[in-house]
Amino acid sequence: MSDQKQTNPLIFPRWLDKMLPVAGIVLAGGPLFVFGLLFYGGSPTNTDVGYQPEQPVPYSHKLHAGDLGIDCRYCHSLVDKSAHASIPATETCMNCHAAIYTESPNLVPVRESYATGLPVRWVRVHDLPDYTYFNHSAHVNRGVGCVECHGRIDKMEVVYQAEPLNMGWCLDCHRNPGPRLRPVEELTNMAWQPGPGEQAELAERLIREYEIAPSEDCSTCHR
Repeated sequence: MSDQKQTNPLIFPRWLDKMLPVAGIVLAGGPLFVFGLLFYGGSPTNTDVGYQPEQPVPYSHKLHAGDLGIDCRYCHSLVDKSAHASIPATETCMNCHAAIYTESPNLVPVRESYATGLPVRWVRVHDLPDYTYFNHSAHVNRGVGCVECHGRIDKMEVVYQAEPLNMGWCLDCHRNPGPRLRPVEELTNMAWQPGPGEQAELAERLIREYEIAPSEDCSTCHR
């Protein structure tokens, strides 16, 4: 019988000892990293809230949609018919400006576009990622007014992005659509509000009438 001391085999290789300091840093810094990521991803800078690009023509929504009361669908004519709201054609602008402010220097790009057939290079303000699908007609034909996503456009001299338009914001509405609904005849009336105490009853009626059952499945918006 040998009196040689028996040794237990190693369960883990010795090089793992060198990884202990790294593991400690990861465990200590992990929560801070997650907090920083959420803070960064949810900040207005990264959700584009307040984004207000300069346009080639100083078009005032406050004047046109607000003071003059032009319906949104006059310029964005496909908003209730297609997935895209559509940028108005130059001919739409010239329906009025062939006779109004015909010499205004602000409208030079519009007149040049009309003469050459080349489009005005408007800058998109509400620009969703390419991996996100959004259908305007599906929303506006079921009582989601312009103001819910775009804010009080009728008060904006220069349009800016008023809402984050991120996934969490969209899901909040899909999970509880009632407070965002209105009769379709009030879609472009941005000052519309339900009467005192009418919101709950109106929401219940519109959900039933418009057959609203928003999906929360990933494929609804990511196709």
